[in-house]
Amino acid sequence: MEHTENKTIIHDTEKTASWEQQTAMKVSGISILVNLLLSVFKLIAGIVAHSGAMISDAIHSASDVGSTFIVIIGVRLSTKKSDKEHQYGHERMECVSSIVLAGMLLVTGLGIGITGARDIVKSTSGGTIAIPGTLALIAAVVSIVVKEWMFWYTRGAAKKINSGALMADAWHHRSDALSSIGAFVGILGARLGYPILDPIASIVICVMIAKASIDIFRDAIDKMVDHSCDAKTEESMKREILKVPGVRRVDLLKTRLFGSKMYVDIEIAADGNISLFDAHDIAENVHHTIENKFKDTPGRGATGCFEGSINN
Repeated sequence: MEHTENKTIIHDTEKTASWEQQTAMKVSGISILVNLLLSVFKLIAGIVAHSGAMISDAIHSASDVGSTFIVIIGVRLSTKKSDKEHQYGHERMECVSSIVLAGMLLVTGLGIGITGARDIVKSTSGGTIAIPGTLALIAAVVSIVVKEWMFWYTRGAAKKINSGALMADAWHHRSDALSSIGAFVGILGARLGYPILDPIASIVICVMIAKASIDIFRDAIDKMVDHSCDAKTEESMKREILKVPGVRRVDLLKTRLFGSKMYVDIEIAADGNISLFDAHDIAENVHHTIENKFKDTPGRGATGCFEGSINN
């Protein structure tokens, strides 16, 4: 005897999407304001202190404003309601924006690396590098502190709403902090008589930024192609399902990441003599268990369509 039940659990997705969008918009607004103020401050400091590195760093901060606008567009598109042409929603649009941001991050890193390589060649061929003033050094310290704080603030919000685009923007803040560290090392080194430290630091920063961009790109691609959760998460799910009263075994468990959400398909075995109402209750309890126990996994737990079979 077999009890089979297919059902769709209706969540308050509008409210969730609205909360996620509000969080992303708040963080993005702060990011734009901070980047604008910081870029103006660093530009003035670079001009006054005759620091080409600080002027480049100011341009880098200004470019982050553009990346934040991409985050805003991605979040807005991904939270749009489903329609006739997109019956499963628009969640993957955030993955698209993450890919764009990863590309921008990679270009930024390569730009820093190329500049560093040119400066090394210039220095070894007998060229001279201008010694910047103290104001440029102060601006670099301020930039490091502010951008590192923005990284952790944006990263925390990205984890909270599971936003790949916002996480990519967080790494843009980190790349800016790293470039400011390079500027600081270069400015300090130049003032101490070691101008070669600036381009060397730039090469190291280039590698770190490139790795971050590749990680963001791979994560976005995984979500675009319905990548499953890791084996550890799925095994943990099975253990929790088997704890639900009435569940004899788990016959099938499949997971997939769709945009920023996770979907779970489950088949469980139960006593074939129980009523359909009892079977329904078991399926309901399994659903609630997955949803409540795995809120912190990628995708915020099982959402959307839940299909369950209860077999003897």
